[in-house]
Amino acid sequence: MLISFVRTVILLIVIVIAVRIMGKRQIGQLQPAELVVTILLSEMAATPMQDNDIPMVNTLVAIAVLVSLEILMSVISLKSRKARSLLQGNSVILIRNGKIDSREMKRLRYTLDDLLEALRQKDVFDIGDVQYAIAETDGTLSVLLKPEKRTVTAEDMKLESKDNGLSCAVIMDGEIVKSSFRDCAMNDRKLRDIIGKTGERPENIFLLTVDRSGNFNMTKKEE
Repeated sequence: MLISFVRTVILLIVIVIAVRIMGKRQIGQLQPAELVVTILLSEMAATPMQDNDIPMVNTLVAIAVLVSLEILMSVISLKSRKARSLLQGNSVILIRNGKIDSREMKRLRYTLDDLLEALRQKDVFDIGDVQYAIAETDGTLSVLLKPEKRTVTAEDMKLESKDNGLSCAVIMDGEIVKSSFRDCAMNDRKLRDIIGKTGERPENIFLLTVDRSGNFNMTKKEE
């Protein structure tokens, strides 16, 4: 029992480190090659957890090789567009100028139900509103609406809009997050002034976000 526990902990740590080494893109946007690597990593880790007769060294070496190959493929993809196209594929336009491209739909084995569902997930319920729809390499659908259906922006209205910058969390769960200060032009003096306006002590604040203009939003801890 103890051996199984130790092996599981070791494998968990190794897999977490492996995913971290492969980068955040591995988690947030799986390309075909990356999906294969992720599946293989899970399979490699699962088997030794269940069978103590399998040497841990073999598994760790296999994981190291797999991660190294994934990093190598990423580097090659960065250097070569042809390699990137081969490993990741290319984006495909499914709707062009408001017309569905049935040939590309058939080539991708993309059904009309798939297309309509993907559009609904983009809050588009009328296919007639779409000017372009592009199937991305990670399986998602990017949509460009027709000009008359797009949201009006300040630029369209010829209005000046103020850039307040990024809203940063400067206090989380009662602790000051100084690593966020640079992104929202914050310093200790400004933070003290904002905390003074809230009338709360930092340890009683669950979340405090601030932007570059000094606008803040606070959530107190529950009693």
